[in-house]
Amino acid sequence: MKKIAVLFSGTGSNLKYILEHLHGKEVEVVVALTNRPDAGGIVFAQEHGIPFEIIDSCLFASREAFDNEIVSALHYYNPDLTVLAGFMRILTPIFTDKIKAINLHPSLLPLHKGLMAIERSYDDENEVGGVSVHWVSSELDGGEVILQKEVQKKSKSFEEYEKEIKYIEKIALCEGILTLLEEAKY
Repeated sequence: MKKIAVLFSGTGSNLKYILEHLHGKEVEVVVALTNRPDAGGIVFAQEHGIPFEIIDSCLFASREAFDNEIVSALHYYNPDLTVLAGFMRILTPIFTDKIKAINLHPSLLPLHKGLMAIERSYDDENEVGGVSVHWVSSELDGGEVILQKEVQKKSKSFEEYEKEIKYIEKIALCEGILTLLEEAKY
């Protein structure tokens, strides 16, 4: 069974979905790692008996020092693939040159890189928005796109659109993980 590491910063809803739909069936989540000691997703790792690491990004003098610590932790667990699932950090080449990782982003890249992507996508002139699963590179949300899923915006309130984006991103992320692991394109 292929091994993945999941990195998150917040509520852990994407981690939870991976644990409920893939862990122990399609993949083994060998570690859940967060940069925030108060991240809600820690509970999901504990509930599923997954090893978890808290590496508080606030305790490091530089992004590079933090990334070096993350890389060391990931090397210990030796995952086949690292998955950024709501990991709110801009990563340096110390990470991106050493770790094969994918990221989930709530827009149709290359549109709306960075923060507030759902809001910016909803407000643009396009009829559709969506989500992207892409390779992590040293350019923020700039790695090669693996897959995208579209969401129609017509006649939807922002709340309806956001809810659909949040739903479809979990499905897209799991599809991206399985596609890569099955095809071994990493």
